[in-house]
Amino acid sequence: MKPGVFTQLYTQLVFAPKYRERLLKKEIQPEVFSYISGIITNRKHKSIIINGMPDHIHVLIGLNPDDKISDLVGTIKKCSSTFINEKGWFRGKFHWQDGYGAFSYGKSQLDNVYNYVKNQDIHHKKGTFREEYIELLKRFDIEYDKKYLFNFFE
Repeated sequence: MKPGVFTQLYTQLVFAPKYRERLLKKEIQPEVFSYISGIITNRKHKSIIINGMPDHIHVLIGLNPDDKISDLVGTIKKCSSTFINEKGWFRGKFHWQDGYGAFSYGKSQLDNVYNYVKNQDIHHKKGTFREEYIELLKRFDIEYDKKYLFNFFE
């Protein structure tokens, strides 16, 4: 921490396995999410909650302003892919899909976002990842070109 620097920055990251394959099964999620939390903590961010579905994850962090989000996501993807592949959970190689979403929140929104991430199972009984992701982009007024979205196979 630098003297005289005080921040409170909360960000939700969203990304998916390559080809949106449903590889992040419930049995491996706790170990994968714990590993990712360690990466986040080692880069001096605050890991608040990580959860997801077999085809995508949500990561809520307290952001370290000295670390670029793109660098953090790149490290999470690279290191967690290596970890997953070393575990030998799949016949082929595990990779994360290119791209990610990063959405910022204020402290007053944290409880709602935390519960949203925590309750992914319930949320996805009502809609697909594609619907969820496009809704996030719209809610945050993020312009997007459909050709640059994740590969959605619904």
